[in-house]
Amino acid sequence: MSKIKSINPYTGEVLKEFQSLSKDEIENCLSKAAKAYSTWKQVTFKDRAKLMKKAAEQLRKEQEKYAKIISQEMGKVIKEAKSEVEKCAWVCDYYAENAEEFLADEPINLPDGAKAKVSHEPIGTVLAVMPWNFPFWQVFRFAAPTLMAGNTGLLKHASNVPQCSLAIEEVFTKAGFPEGVFQSLIIGSKETNEIISDERIKAVTLTGSEKAGASVASEAAKNIKKAVLELGGSDPFIVLEDADLEEAAKIAVKARMINFGQSCIAAKRFIVVESVYDDFLKLFSKNLEDLKSGDPMDENSDFACMARTDLAMELFEQVEKSKKAGAKILMGGEKPEENSAVFKPTIITDIPKDSPAHKEELFGPVATIFSVKDEEEAIQLANDSEFGLGSSLWTKDMKKGEELAKKIESGAVFLNAMVASNPHLPFGGIKKSGFGRELSRYGILEFVNSKTVYLG
Repeated sequence: MSKIKSINPYTGEVLKEFQSLSKDEIENCLSKAAKAYSTWKQVTFKDRAKLMKKAAEQLRKEQEKYAKIISQEMGKVIKEAKSEVEKCAWVCDYYAENAEEFLADEPINLPDGAKAKVSHEPIGTVLAVMPWNFPFWQVFRFAAPTLMAGNTGLLKHASNVPQCSLAIEEVFTKAGFPEGVFQSLIIGSKETNEIISDERIKAVTLTGSEKAGASVASEAAKNIKKAVLELGGSDPFIVLEDADLEEAAKIAVKARMINFGQSCIAAKRFIVVESVYDDFLKLFSKNLEDLKSGDPMDENSDFACMARTDLAMELFEQVEKSKKAGAKILMGGEKPEENSAVFKPTIITDIPKDSPAHKEELFGPVATIFSVKDEEEAIQLANDSEFGLGSSLWTKDMKKGEELAKKIESGAVFLNAMVASNPHLPFGGIKKSGFGRELSRYGILEFVNSKTVYLG
């Protein structure tokens, strides 16, 4: 067994240490999840909803405590951490209020006069492998629909947010969910693959890197189990010549800097038609310079640091390689101090095609800004990526915007708005951004057995 440390990335302080679970402890968790499923699947939607509503109440009741854990463990500024906790309460309320309708039987009238229906039934225990960047939200957008469908859930969280993992289990425990319905597992990646292969696990969902996704999906496929993957993104933010430049530049900075740029759906590539490129760049740069850095626990801080020191160094190396390839650093780009997760917001322009800034995901506060001659070239550049998660398109001509949205290769297109996850909207990507959908009715249908019942 190994120890898992909770480290404050802003101060470097070791907050707590946890012992990873032993094989016997893991077996006990799997057994409890299976036992809980046998009874939980029979609980009515009404009674499940009451408990899910209580989970939302618990999140709001102790919002300050949970937000503090998020900020101290992964460096998110406290005002964003509070919003994250509230968003989790929102998704709990959403599925408590809509799950029964989403999973209602669907009648089918056949041409020969016969009748049939499709019923949506739970499948068992679902394993979630979750990331550190939105350590509460990513989990709750899995847990709320999965539990409301009658499944039980096991969470393998990122190793740098163990306190968040245990706090989430606490939410469901304090809400009154039966023992074993939701459990957090403090384990490593080796144990994760072993758990996926266990016959009591019926499906797995992962949010994270392409490498992690490939590993988990491979293990799931080997054991013939359903998987949903939400992976990386290099989302384009396209600004056409008729866009509201001031609004676009304001939202562009927010879209790049939310969670200090550590978001799969953060805008990362800003593609601007050349006739408005200079004006947009000036506005964007000014808005970025106006943001305030500081301690994540300070309500006035707009950003603080990255989640780990190694992530800050990896991002710097991508910037440095892009610079050596010929890209221009308009702002920032300095090397982080040794053993520091603090990183200065950066703007890169004149980006060569073979540089990391052009082809890789930059998971942090680095904006790449491209100039294109027209909207046709903008769409071509937007699609020139191995990712396809979200995209943002700015134009005053909504008819044209809707037509261009059809040409963008991504799981979502937001017109004149930044990409954001919302319980009402299906969320997911194509290409190397993964497969399957979360949230809305689409999300709850991922982990049910949509059973055909022929009524002869």
